[in-house]
Amino acid sequence: MKIWVDADACPAPIKEILFRAAERAKVHMTLVANQALRTPPSIYIRALQVPRGFDVADNRIVAEAEPGDLVITADIPLAADAIAKGVTVLDPRGELVSPETIRERLVMRDFMDELRGSGVQTGGPSAFSQADRKRFAGQLDRLLARAGAA
Repeated sequence: MKIWVDADACPAPIKEILFRAAERAKVHMTLVANQALRTPPSIYIRALQVPRGFDVADNRIVAEAEPGDLVITADIPLAADAIAKGVTVLDPRGELVSPETIRERLVMRDFMDELRGSGVQTGGPSAFSQADRKRFAGQLDRLLARAGAA
């Protein structure tokens, strides 16, 4: 198993959890972003900077990830593409995205886009919380244990 992180929008506390987990489980992890990233020195952790552009990082993750890998992202279209490829997807709030739930997420995303396009103020996601961090860490530990990496 390799871990691929959609790092442009990944919260810093989640990156810290991932850094510790990669070292502890000895799992290779790549953070993909269109900007330079700071990562701790490790043979298991690397940052991959891609050119700026719409979906460049997402497309790179989908191209490189393989079945059995894990993608960390809140990006719904990226999650859908990864799942279609047989990759496990975990969002930064600790929710495992499955083939069963991705359709619902895509429909809701499109619906919210339509509302915003018609001028309705929809707000954004709730603030990232300690409970989100804990849920993410627990789910990550379960996935690593299932893969035999923890």
